[in-house]
Amino acid sequence: QVQLVESGGGLVQPGGSLRLSCAASGIILSIYDMGWYRQAPGKQRQLVAAITSGGSTNYADSAEGRFTISRDNAKNTVYLQMNSLKPEDTAVYYCNAVHSGIWGKRNYWGQGTQVTVSS
Repeated sequence: QVQLVESGGGLVQPGGSLRLSCAASGIILSIYDMGWYRQAPGKQRQLVAAITSGGSTNYADSAEGRFTISRDNAKNTVYLQMNSLKPEDTAVYYCNAVHSGIWGKRNYWGQGTQVTVSS
């Protein structure tokens, strides 16, 4: 059974930092492209940051320069370091794992972790 378990969310003041973790089980994380998405109330889920199986990264404009995505394949875990947080970063953050192979596309989601940025 595949599981992606996010952790590290919480309440933080504007300008603060959080590090989210996504621990995977049931899959070999190293072959998956990984992403962090977020969904604020009343809005669509949007990509925040992504990292390919090869280690290439890309970020949403809103995250560029403040957020860093990384992966530790030995620990089967992906991270999102978030600095200089703003109230508009408030959302539920989801981890996503995608792999396309000869058996087709596999796409998994975590349950989400709440991030609230407020004074």
